Amino acid sequence: MLPADLPNLGDGRVTLRAFVNDDVDLVRSVARDPLIPLITTVPASGSHDDALSYIARQHERLRTGAGYSFAITDQHDQCIGNIGLWLSSIHQGRASTGYWLAPAFRGRGYAKRALAILSGWAETLEDVARLELYVEPWNEASWRCAEACGFEREGLLRSWQQVGDSRKDMFMYSRIRVDESAQAEASPRSGGGDGA
Repeated sequence: MLPADLPNLGDGRVTLRAFVNDDVDLVRSVARDPLIPLITTVPASGSHDDALSYIARQHERLRTGAGYSFAITDQHDQCIGNIGLWLSSIHQGRASTGYWLAPAFRGRGYAKRALAILSGWAETLEDVARLELYVEPWNEASWRCAEACGFEREGLLRSWQQVGDSRKDMFMYSRIRVDESAQAEASPRSGGGDGA
């Protein structure tokens, strides 16, 4: 059973928590990013009201069953980005994740920490057997982050997603929860046997 409430998750340096209205300036700041408004629901307008609407939508994600949307915060509780656990295929045991960071916070290990925290939490959820992540091939920083967090590249999905005015290829990554009891049953038993 999936949690009915959004938890606070963290590692001492990065915390994943619910968005609050005080995060509005961060949301407004990324409206100018050339990619974030294209691949997320962050409003390109940069207006205060639109940014507040974005924050309200993040709270709706859990209520509608879409998933868990977290603000990524630093050790001072300053919002620096967003990461989510998305549930559109949860009936098949699959969830997906995606994340963004404001440009000023990139390259400092925050994305890796946030993804590791979210992935570790997802593995504790019985309903999530497989966690998927889609990354554009040019976005080396993002796919290196995924690989550092135990995701494996499974292949290239051609023309997978509309981004702006064109269709984009995506690398498909996944992280599989290991079922240790099934793994033990599948491994050969040592000792005994007929000596063959």
